[in-house]
Amino acid sequence: MKRILIIDDAATVRMYHRQILETAGYKVDEAVNGIEALEKSLQHPFGLYVVDINMPKLDGYGFLRELRLQDIYQAPAIMVSTEAKPDDQRQAFAAGANIYLVKPVKPEQLLIHVKLLLGEALE
Repeated sequence: MKRILIIDDAATVRMYHRQILETAGYKVDEAVNGIEALEKSLQHPFGLYVVDINMPKLDGYGFLRELRLQDIYQAPAIMVSTEAKPDDQRQAFAAGANIYLVKPVKPEQLLIHVKLLLGEALE
């Protein structure tokens, strides 16, 4: 089973994404900011990251930049944000994101990207 880390400072967003992913059979963990996410990632690397941009202490860009410097399994990352400007997308990809989605994300949209990044078959 693939482990997915949801990183978002909003509890409602974490709960929403967790429900979608757990219903699809994934094991999910959560972090409220980039620092907590980095600590969890260094203890037990994840198969996929779902990352918000705007968070206290260490934002999503900072988290991905730090993560990509670590000598651990480099799992794919989906950046999910309310920011919809092209520059936000460019920054996300430059920081190490594989996919950029704009909130609110529809469940089927999130699951298609998760399955593709994890190399799973689409039904």
